[in-house]
Amino acid sequence: MTLLAYAGAALAEIAGCFAFWSWLRLGRSALWVLPGLASLALFAFLLTLVDSPAAGRAFAAYGGVYIAASLLWLWLAEGQRPDRWDLAGGAVCLVGTAIILLGRRA
Repeated sequence: MTLLAYAGAALAEIAGCFAFWSWLRLGRSALWVLPGLASLALFAFLLTLVDSPAAGRAFAAYGGVYIAASLLWLWLAEGQRPDRWDLAGGAVCLVGTAIILLGRRA
């Protein structure tokens, strides 16, 4: 369930941010802001579904998922293939996510 929440949150956050990017950087209509705001609200809601007693830990682990999803967005939505440095950095971030999520705690 956690991975689904993180994947959905990443998609919602990237889509919401891209809506603002489209308006402010690509000259699209200001109406792009409305679905962007809805998408960012969905992102925040989805993060509350992560089973964690501490919000900061849930947010920290999400960071790696967000980075990997952003690289997928770069490739699939923007048509720019990630290079080896992008992939190496994304892999390091996902390892960090796994350490945070799976680490043994007292």
